[in-house]
Amino acid sequence: MPRGLLPGPRPQARRRGRRQPVRLVRRTEEHRDRPRPDDRLKAELLAVALEAATRAGDLLRDGRPADLGVAATKSSAVDVVTEMDIASEKLITDFFAECRPDDGVLGEEGASSAGTSGVQWVVDPIDGTVNYLYGRPDWAVSIAARKDGETLVGVVHAPVRGETFRAVLGQGAYVGDRTARVRPAPPFEQALIGTGFGYVAERRAHQAEVARHLLPRVRDIRRAGSAAIDLCDVAAGRLDAYYERGLNPWDFAAGDLIAREAGALTGGRPGEPLSGELTVAGPPGLFEPLQALLDDLGAWHD
Repeated sequence: MPRGLLPGPRPQARRRGRRQPVRLVRRTEEHRDRPRPDDRLKAELLAVALEAATRAGDLLRDGRPADLGVAATKSSAVDVVTEMDIASEKLITDFFAECRPDDGVLGEEGASSAGTSGVQWVVDPIDGTVNYLYGRPDWAVSIAARKDGETLVGVVHAPVRGETFRAVLGQGAYVGDRTARVRPAPPFEQALIGTGFGYVAERRAHQAEVARHLLPRVRDIRRAGSAAIDLCDVAAGRLDAYYERGLNPWDFAAGDLIAREAGALTGGRPGEPLSGELTVAGPPGLFEPLQALLDDLGAWHD
């Protein structure tokens, strides 16, 4: 029989068959170690939010005029805007325009652009303006980044308190470098509850009635004057829970994510997401009875 027709193994074909699975496994391991595109986006958005919030916080803390006064009012004569609110929002939006010019922006003091990237920044340049006006420490710069309607990143920077809260969707919440975690739910009557009040007299009157019925049933109620900080204080275990009516997206966007990533449940009326109608946050076991009681008390309407 000619040599070329002798039966036997074909070494080259067999070696190719053995090596190919090894190469495929190696590629899979490499891909597993690489950041996914959405993780890279979250990391970039977090870095931008932290830098913007820090720059604005430095401006507000170090540049506050001694004779700071009211520049304008909104819903009522006591719902104020200062020149520093406006300056802070401009600094933040100018920074976004440099770093991520295709993103949209929604700001409390009027900044609004749709953008083309699918990312929207939600900005409160000073959450707690009245506190800032009076020289009190409970105010913050609040910045959240949303993509396709979902909040991916939240940063709340409180310069006078010396704290920066941050969270990335699916990656936990932090106060500086420390993990933030809600307190375990206490018995309802031992809960310390945070809240806030609106600036229109009719709404305040009803909110006072809700608080009057709630106060005898819990440990106590706190009113700090900054929704973003209240939500972060729930995240850090400094409040057991928090509720408020009348918030806007810039008030709660960042704090909501931080609270949820720290283990809190958040929502509005039972079965509904948090909104301007009602915002409730607290740990499982306390959130549900508080939400139900607030609904019964009519905390969601004026």
